[in-house]
Amino acid sequence: MATTLGVPRETADGETRVALTPTVAERLMAQHGVQVVVEEGAGAAAFHDDAAYTEAGATVTDRAGVLDADVLATVAPTDALLDALRPAHTLVGFLAPLEHPQRAQRLADAGVTSLAMELVPRISRAQKMDALSAMSSLGGYRAALIAAHALPKFFPLLTTAAGTIRPARVLVLGAGVAGLQAIATAKRLGAKVFGYDIRDATREEVESLGATFVELSLDTEGSQDEGGYARALEKAKQERQPELLKPHVAEADVVITTALIPGRPAPVLINEAAVDAMEPGSVIVDLAAPNGGNCVHTEANTTRTVHDVHIFGPTNLPADMPVHASQLYSKTVAALIEEFLDDDGAFVPAPDDDVFAGACLTHDGAVQNDRVRDLLNQSSEA
Repeated sequence: MATTLGVPRETADGETRVALTPTVAERLMAQHGVQVVVEEGAGAAAFHDDAAYTEAGATVTDRAGVLDADVLATVAPTDALLDALRPAHTLVGFLAPLEHPQRAQRLADAGVTSLAMELVPRISRAQKMDALSAMSSLGGYRAALIAAHALPKFFPLLTTAAGTIRPARVLVLGAGVAGLQAIATAKRLGAKVFGYDIRDATREEVESLGATFVELSLDTEGSQDEGGYARALEKAKQERQPELLKPHVAEADVVITTALIPGRPAPVLINEAAVDAMEPGSVIVDLAAPNGGNCVHTEANTTRTVHDVHIFGPTNLPADMPVHASQLYSKTVAALIEEFLDDDGAFVPAPDDDVFAGACLTHDGAVQNDRVRDLLNQSSEA
């Protein structure tokens, strides 16, 4: 029997995305026979009205009707939604498993099968399911625009009869997906761009975008894990890194920071002295704000001015672009769900499958992810 896929309306503060757009819903129904039920108003903030879902063949209903579905596709489920889940449910979405491991225990206790988009493994077969990269790209793009708007200077070189204005200097710390998109966007806006990452392997990517790679006299061997993510540096190196970055930060008109260690507080890369050394009117956009920030003065969801430097701490920039954010996210969610639909359109968990096992947070009444289990054990021992 074909699966019924439910799309609840997102109720988290500031969340504008929808987990399934009408176009993707229509494709799932046409190709797999999946029945899609959408909560009233679920797509409104992303400019998809209820009529668009109805025209696509989905059923628009209330929250209770959506909760009758087998699989629930979400962006950022709230506690209220989690409390309403039953053992028969499968939940797919951004579940923040490393930041909030207690949620995983709640889902396991409720007998819910859950797949966290953050845990999708970095393997070739799963590239089309990589929601983190898709959203990070949007975040990096938006960060550069915020910086350009806030900076009281031109970004590009400007030659006028009154004289020549030099291009803004933009320093991007962290050359993952968000950082590389920030570099590319700042370059398109005409800035002189510099990029830094503890992973020397990113040098080629930074330079391929026309930016200058910043080198520090710091041994960063072993700074990348098997999945390509950055590892935390040893304490002594962590303490030395901000001092080595200080002159580069001081010379920048804009600093965009993106350095995150999954499941850990963000490393502090910009200290008090570095902020003080920046020119008045300079801008810092800290994309690591959800995990504490890469700047010592960052506050989540707050813009601060310290030493005449404007410091932005956004936590959900993709929500500022709900049309394309929903489009991209919807495709990754659908790709993950499709992978485990049988010929009749029924969703069938596959614990022995690499993708399922990697993304699986809870199944059969237990937390399945090793790192999340470790965090829960540490919490219980504290």
